[in-house]
Amino acid sequence: MTDRIEWGNEDLLPVVVQSARSGRVLMLAYANREALDLTLDRGEAWFFSRSRGRLWRKGETSGNTMRVLEVRLDCDGDSILYLVEESGPACHTGERSCFHRVLKGSGGEACLFLHRLAEIVDQRISRGDQGSYTRSLWERGASRIAQKVGEEGVEVALAVATMDRERAVEEAADLLYHLTVALRRVDATLLDAEQVLMARHQARG
Repeated sequence: MTDRIEWGNEDLLPVVVQSARSGRVLMLAYANREALDLTLDRGEAWFFSRSRGRLWRKGETSGNTMRVLEVRLDCDGDSILYLVEESGPACHTGERSCFHRVLKGSGGEACLFLHRLAEIVDQRISRGDQGSYTRSLWERGASRIAQKVGEEGVEVALAVATMDRERAVEEAADLLYHLTVALRRVDATLLDAEQVLMARHQARG
């Protein structure tokens, strides 16, 4: 695959970095041949800094490393995608993504929030805040969590049966939240369920 790369005059390729968990585009950087080889060999995100004129590993100073799950080459062979599992914010400002400033439009964050929800649930559980509903539900155990998933599923079904759109949306939100907690109980996320759906789709063409 690497023999199809069109390096160009500067021997550098733009690298788009995307979160495997959320689908969010995290950053844009550049890689030379050595940076790409290090990434492929070590499974960590390596780049070449044009301003500093040297190789750098993401997280070498901040600790916010990126484990590279997949490397893709675009159709023209002149840019690369790193699909990563990030350990912290990608941006030096502390933002999750370097693309946090909106020039036009809105609504994209809502599509990503379902994937962030698992992280929020983890935070609420780990903090041990007794005033947190998530923490309280977690401490009541798997049976209670499973019961809540069942209850919310019934509520969604009843709302759909009565053609109550507003209630259906509200109850679906409750169901997705409780599903997130339930999946966390078995060390899974909605992303895992999404990947199953994608695999089924691909298998059926």
